[in-house]
Amino acid sequence: MAFTTKATIRSFGGKLVKLSHASASTGTDMAVNVFLPPQALAGAKVPVLLYLSGLTCTPDNCSEKGFFQHAAARRGLAVVYADTSPRGLNLPGERDAWDFGEAASFYLDATQPPFAGKYNMESYLTRELPAALFADKEFGAFFAGPDALAITGHSMGGHGALSLYLKHPGLFRSVSAFAPIANPSRCPWGEKAFAGYLGAADREAWKQHDSTELLSRCAKGTDVKMLVDVGTADNFYKQGQLLPENLEKAAKDAGVEGFELRYQDGYDHSYYFMASFADDHVNHAARHLGL
Repeated sequence: MAFTTKATIRSFGGKLVKLSHASASTGTDMAVNVFLPPQALAGAKVPVLLYLSGLTCTPDNCSEKGFFQHAAARRGLAVVYADTSPRGLNLPGERDAWDFGEAASFYLDATQPPFAGKYNMESYLTRELPAALFADKEFGAFFAGPDALAITGHSMGGHGALSLYLKHPGLFRSVSAFAPIANPSRCPWGEKAFAGYLGAADREAWKQHDSTELLSRCAKGTDVKMLVDVGTADNFYKQGQLLPENLEKAAKDAGVEGFELRYQDGYDHSYYFMASFADDHVNHAARHLGL
């Protein structure tokens, strides 16, 4: 599967490449941005941190405003910024609301029409995209391979990072999240998305994509290698959309290790918040990737 390069931008001694490729999972072209640190350009094979964005975003938002490249360049870590959904399908209802449909996939494989068979973002992110990048003739030579992969995300992408990490043990070496939708089956955003993508009646299916539910099933003593940051001035936190306290309770009740939830005083939901703690999240991934 060949990638098409749309732009190349110098950044922190490395380069950010904006790519697109045809996806078998979604039946569309998918955009993806990749930051290659200076170590990769000098010939080293580097591990990868996969970043998942929040509602309405594209791969450009975080790569322009998240400040991940700063620490990634120092630690020798590539960052892959994936898109938030397929685009251009023109499905019924796909663009009726900002929090459902296009740019709001919730990073699962939809089972309900008209999204089933197209909104396969879980398959895309856990199988197709990593395999395509690592096998690519041009870009594959930069990466250490599938055993050197970590994941992070913001808001809806924080939900995606946590849930995919917990659903696919061993695929990612660590996980972190900024202001994640941590218990989606119990908040308005998640209830709307899960009903539309998975069916309103099958709430057991919802639990398979709910990070709090998944974390509660971990065996006692499991090292989850999980870092979560939430701002205390985040309006979505105040409105009950994020529910990090439920995630924390699940971790405590399950008796897992390696779980860290930090409440950052006065910070909101924005990229100012993310940029302030991006170094911590990159360093968290780098540590567990052996850098």
